[in-house]
This record gives sequence, structure tokens and C-alpha cells, in this order.
Amino acid sequence: MTGGAQEWVLGIDSGGSGVRFALRRTEPGAPTEVVVSKEPVRTGPAGIDAGHFLAQLLPAVEELRVRTGAERILAAAVGAAGMATLGDGLRAELPGALARSLGVRRLALASDAVTAYAGALGQRPGAVVAAGTGMVALGTDLSGWRRADGWGHLLGDCGSGAWIGRAGLEAALRGHDGRRGGSAALLARVEAVFGAPGELPGLLYPRTDRPAVLASFAPEVAGCAAADPVAAGILRAAARHIAEAAAAVCPDTGQECQVALTGGLFKLGDPLLVPLREEFRRQLPQARTVEAAGDPLDGSLIVATALADGELRLPRDPRMLWISTG
Repeated sequence: MTGGAQEWVLGIDSGGSGVRFALRRTEPGAPTEVVVSKEPVRTGPAGIDAGHFLAQLLPAVEELRVRTGAERILAAAVGAAGMATLGDGLRAELPGALARSLGVRRLALASDAVTAYAGALGQRPGAVVAAGTGMVALGTDLSGWRRADGWGHLLGDCGSGAWIGRAGLEAALRGHDGRRGGSAALLARVEAVFGAPGELPGLLYPRTDRPAVLASFAPEVAGCAAADPVAAGILRAAARHIAEAAAAVCPDTGQECQVALTGGLFKLGDPLLVPLREEFRRQLPQARTVEAAGDPLDGSLIVATALADGELRLPRDPRMLWISTG
């Protein structure tokens, strides 16, 4: 590359709670400028809505360019929730759209699990559990990917924020009904946060951002865990699911497996982390948990920079890490 001070990469992190867009110069240590949209990209019958994605991306990049004076964007990387199974529309439309609108011809479209991995561990072997609204575990020995869960709030994402929130709401409604397994403490939090329990179906079922709404109740579950055994049991079950996913993806190299935990879910703190450490000791004695170096947005910038430099070592995959250089 030449003229590095004028050359930039674009990173995008699209998840269940919104989209973050970042521009950074290509030289090491350069600062990052970020624009945040709190509107998640819509998903429809054809998968992730490419038109809705572009309607957010193009104004955000224009704002970033005004802020930074960026002219030439060498490469872009998009990490999106659902990319592995719902990303066909993005793979079909984004390369041409970004080439026409931004002059970007080197593009990586990745599962948000891949960008979470890159942000946490860079381009070295190991495993990452990315947990926020959803939950997915990803591991690699740099020859291929191993993925567990990430199936969305209806089919999986076990142990995620949406999973914990839904389990907490169920326990609250069991308490409301007088059924076994109910929680008076969680019922009180439902009434404080959402109002009358009978209104919950009408509040939740029509929402297109239902996973995020479910996940918004996870901190309430954590807040009740110290005094409420039902809430504590939900978090123990979540910890078990998270450790099971990590165990499924750790590379089988015969050596210690580094496992990084990343995502907003782990901000729940000790109510989740204490049982999670216990589950890791039980299920993954060969693993060593390490602090994530960065988050999925950092990962998208790492992938974009490696793509711009011709140094991308993470395994390419038609679903997990798809590259266009046209």
C-alpha cells in the first residue's frame, strides 16, 4: 500500500440491538471514529434486509467521512448476526453497492461470531464465546471453523441474554399463575418493568426486535439471583449452556485451548460469572480463559485491515467468512 495516512478501512458490527460503523486509518495505533445506530437491521423472508442495511450504512459512512476527512477506503468488513444462515442477500448485493457508492472493492462479510473472534483473539487459534442478546461459540485451529449454537432466540442461543430474559419472564408468569417453578421476585420485576403480566404477550409478540426486548430483562434476573433461588437457577443453567458451547468448539490440538469471553452478557457479573467458572472447570479442564482484547467492532476492523494488507489468516468459509475482491 502507498499513502497510508490517507488510506482507511471500514468496520461494521450489526447485532440484535443495533449497528455500529467505524472508520480507521490503516497504520498501527490509529484512532477509530464510530457512528452508532440503535435500529437493528431488519430480517425478512429473504434473510437480512440488504436495502435496510444500506439505508443505514451509507449515511453513517458519509458522517464518518465528514468527521475524518477520509477519502480512500481500501477494504470493509461486516460482522452481522445471522450472516451464516440469513446472509445471502447481503452477499449478493453489498459488493456491487459498496463498489458503486464508496469505491470499496475488497469486502469481507462475516458472521458476527467471526468478528467477535477476531476482536477477542486476533488471528491465532483458540475459541471465543460471544454472548449478548444472542449466543454463539466459535473455535479454529486456523484450518477451519467449529461453531456451536447461534441459532437465534427461537431455536437456540442457549444461555444468551434473550434466553435468560425469556426464562425469567416464564418464571414470573409461573409465579403469577401459581404454578411450580414460579418466582415472586421476578414477577415483581415484571410488574415494575412491563406493567401488568397479562399485557406481556401483546407487548412482545408483535415486536420485530423481540430478542432485544427479552434480553433487556436479563439484568433483572441477575439482580434477583442473590436472594431468589429461581433466578439463581436460571443463571446456573445459562452458565452450563455457555460452557457446553465452548467445549464443542475448542480446537482438538492436544494443547491448552485459550477461550475468550466477549459480549455484553458478561457484564451481568458474578451472578453469571461465578457459576460459569465452575462449569468451565468441570467441562473444560484443558481450557484457559483469557481476557478478550477487543469487541466485534474491533474484530471487523482487524479483518478489514488484514484484507487490505493481504494478510488475512483466518479461515475463509462461504458462510462464516466470505470474501469479495472484485
